Amino acid sequence: MAFRREKDDEEEGSTNIYQNLEKTSVLQETRAFNDTPVNPRKCIHILTKILYLINQGEQLGTREATLCFFAMTKLFQSKDVVLRRMVYLGIKELSSTAEDLIIVTSSLTKDMTGKEDLYRAAAIRTLCSITDNTTLQTVERYMKQCIVDKNVAVSCAALVSSLRLGTTAGDVVKRWANEAQEALNSDHIMVQYHALGLLYHIRKSDRLAVTKLVNKLTRNSMKSPYAVCMLIRIACKLIEEEDISADEMSESPMFTFIESCLRHKSEMVIYEAAHAIVNLKNTNARVLSPAFSILQLFCSSPKATLRFAAVRTLNKVAMTHPAAVTTCNLDLEGLIADSNRSVATLAITTLLKTGAESSVERLMKQISSFVAEISDEFKIVVVQAICSLCSKYPRKHTVLMNFLSGMLREEGGLEYKTSIVDTIITIIEENADAKESGLSHLCEFIEDCEHISLAVRILHLLGKEGPFANTPSKYIRFIYNRVILESPVVRAAAVAALAQFGASCPSLLNNILVLLSRCQMDPDDEVRDRATYYLHILQTKNQELYKHYIVERENCSVGLLEKALQDHLNGDCSQSFDMSIVPKTTIVKEEIKDEAMLITNTPRLPKITPEEESATRLAQIPGIQALGTLHRTTRPIQLTESETEYTVQCVKHIFPSHIVFQFDCLNTLSDQLLENVRVELTLPEGFIIRDLIPCSKLLYKDLQTTFVIVEFPQDVNSSAATFGATLRFVVKDCDPSTGIPDSDDGYDDEYMLEDLEITVADQIQQTKKSNFQAVWDAADTEEWVEAEDTYSLSAVETLQDAVNTIIKFLGLGPANLSEKVPEGVATHTLLCSGTFRGGAEILVRAKLALSEGVTMQLTVRTTDSDVAELVTSAIG
Repeated sequence: MAFRREKDDEEEGSTNIYQNLEKTSVLQETRAFNDTPVNPRKCIHILTKILYLINQGEQLGTREATLCFFAMTKLFQSKDVVLRRMVYLGIKELSSTAEDLIIVTSSLTKDMTGKEDLYRAAAIRTLCSITDNTTLQTVERYMKQCIVDKNVAVSCAALVSSLRLGTTAGDVVKRWANEAQEALNSDHIMVQYHALGLLYHIRKSDRLAVTKLVNKLTRNSMKSPYAVCMLIRIACKLIEEEDISADEMSESPMFTFIESCLRHKSEMVIYEAAHAIVNLKNTNARVLSPAFSILQLFCSSPKATLRFAAVRTLNKVAMTHPAAVTTCNLDLEGLIADSNRSVATLAITTLLKTGAESSVERLMKQISSFVAEISDEFKIVVVQAICSLCSKYPRKHTVLMNFLSGMLREEGGLEYKTSIVDTIITIIEENADAKESGLSHLCEFIEDCEHISLAVRILHLLGKEGPFANTPSKYIRFIYNRVILESPVVRAAAVAALAQFGASCPSLLNNILVLLSRCQMDPDDEVRDRATYYLHILQTKNQELYKHYIVERENCSVGLLEKALQDHLNGDCSQSFDMSIVPKTTIVKEEIKDEAMLITNTPRLPKITPEEESATRLAQIPGIQALGTLHRTTRPIQLTESETEYTVQCVKHIFPSHIVFQFDCLNTLSDQLLENVRVELTLPEGFIIRDLIPCSKLLYKDLQTTFVIVEFPQDVNSSAATFGATLRFVVKDCDPSTGIPDSDDGYDDEYMLEDLEITVADQIQQTKKSNFQAVWDAADTEEWVEAEDTYSLSAVETLQDAVNTIIKFLGLGPANLSEKVPEGVATHTLLCSGTFRGGAEILVRAKLALSEGVTMQLTVRTTDSDVAELVTSAIG
């Protein structure tokens, strides 16, 4: 036997017989596959072990997988049905690592076209998992036959396999549209569902074809409720792309179909339609009313699944449609005592989001009675509800913070604890009154925190916020305890936090110096290096060094820093590395999306900055290094309508003295090939074009890029301007099926684009000052220029609108939570900062008063007088 059973396991009774498998022993057992005759029972047992190992994460090397695969091929001589299906599973699992899998194509083809129905479906799935573009064409005829096969299992297997092949061999799969259309007429619900999925995948890049498909199917009632659910999702996607208003929506045939599904005989379809309607963007009370009535009805259903689905949907849309959800509050109150704890949790958290301030304490008590019984997933839902509640009712922060601190002390996984810490940090950042209690709760948590990433985040927060608390000295003990008790990563973070206190609290400096000197004896290199580095800077007692190297460390892009270091190591290492060449970036907040996915297995991508996103493309421009450091990259702006012959979007890359316009062009005409594609700009006075890099060839549906490099005028005040833009190219008519031009001759053509603007905000990179007042006071020197003016903001009616407008026009980063105007106040002060291209720092203080309109006194402090004049003129 290839597994070892310990004596203790035998005494315990039943155990997993595959628990102690060894990969080497199992692979040696595959020699039994060569026996004649084949022993099916023995071989099935060995194949089970191999599949168990692979599914437990055991990695087989290429040679091991290939040898194992070749041994499996000997088992095709056996006619045992179970063994044959196990062989199919084995080949599928080895398809990503083994070599020469193509040799079993003929055996699999024979099985998929044979008379044994038990072989056929599994053979199709296996064949499609090992095939590529070249071999797929040899079995294309068989795949088409299988798609329309009368056997349901065979037809479904062929449709699902075709759907998976669509990502790697899309051109071949597109030729199967007629067969998929025929399968769509099947009476079997699963065949119809899979056929619709394949048809949508084939046509999804052609919006007109998808629209025709949906219009045709909405007129004919489909038997499959699964297919109707998918059709609802496709229809919603089309409605969102049209971006129609709420008044026009009720007249849309797509929306009419979705609304008619609310009266479908299948509960699944009714729920899908209600869920789709409440998640649409442009809606009004009349559009939403029928959907919320359905959800309200489901809340009192005897079926737990329907109650759960309804309350979960209400929970998700509670913040976007609070008035509509409030009408369901009575039904939600009845679900608080539901025997299903998941339903009860969602009901309470929904009430928390929509209920009155007076009901918060009562609901919190009800949650605390059973919060220990629910899973981490639903505890996170509770935490998210509390987070939204704190934003809605800031005065309740004490009750909510105490509840969160109690949850922190309970058992739970990293994701659960992270959500609590995130919520506490959000409350601290949004509510100044909650800072002291929030920091205290977090200090208690890190005393017994087993998650390194959380401890590091909390220490970073303590270093940023602790020095400006009422009594900063009380946090020192908690931080220094981490230096004594924790792992090297946490100790290093604690050292950095201590340095923040030393730089920002002169009264604590001597104590911090003593603690840092002790850290120099730490056994870890990183901790010792940090301690020595900060100790040396603090001993100079130079406020300017404190500012640049401890308090306000610039936030550079880690990805671009790594690339710059690699380029430096590959180049001339005799010169020292220049940190200033790495672009400075703002922190990117991850967007949370709640989409009804149609067909996707795509993992969530890591969040990246626009500068990181564009670094690779910019590197392709010859001589781009001569422009200096990339200051910032703007978000794309559309210069054409989305449904025109050619679509163009522009991304602006700002450098100290230049701007690089990146034009992403797409040709949507299949019978045209475009060459020498470029965008010609009409320049305002003072701007100079330094280079134009055209796109040599633009094929149908092929996104290509052309660049224009423009130098800013010497006069900074003339740098905000509007450009005219025209897309020019040479057109060659071509065969739509092949893309080959009919002749070598073409003709010049042009396409007018929307005008482009360079604004003040484009030229400013946001910064965030942790203690704005200290920085503002330090800027009251001769090196800084101050400009002040008073404005009447006639276009805005509230202080919050005025704040939003100023931040948008200037592109500055707000500080000290000044971007949020408290309710019921008549005056407010906005504090914000940023860096102008070229490195000039900007500090802005805007005093706002509400009296028959909004009046503003704007004070700008900067290191460049021209920049001060530009900023003040941007508002006027």
